[in-house]
Amino acid sequence: MRTKSRTGSEGPHVPEATAGIADSSAYFDGYGVVGLLAVIGVLFVCVAFGAGRLLRPVVPTPEKLLTYECGVDPVGEGWAHTQVRYYVYAFLYVVFAVDSVFLFPWATVFAAPGFGGATLVEMFVFLGFLAVGLLYAWKKGVLEWT
Repeated sequence: MRTKSRTGSEGPHVPEATAGIADSSAYFDGYGVVGLLAVIGVLFVCVAFGAGRLLRPVVPTPEKLLTYECGVDPVGEGWAHTQVRYYVYAFLYVVFAVDSVFLFPWATVFAAPGFGGATLVEMFVFLGFLAVGLLYAWKKGVLEWT
């Protein structure tokens, strides 16, 4: 049955309510493909682990049940005491590594036209916060090794 649409042209009559359903069906088809691939991936991993568990030989010996640590037999207690200063230096390294990660993009933006003054002020504020933190750590004696 051919009827006139709102624009006046003739064509097949499609009720407005079903037109939206057809559009959403095409929209969700993409999600169906992604979901199917996710299910296939999970099944593949489960089958691989299951096959490994069924096919591997299981012969527990005392040597196999020992904790392996770089070829050295475990001797002594399980807790090792580490001094805090190693963590402090690691933390300072992370702080300044993050600083350098922010400095490289800033340098490229600063070179672009129209970003000069505001970008320079923002970076000096950022570097100021880092400098204040470093001065605080230095005044508290955190950077002393002994």
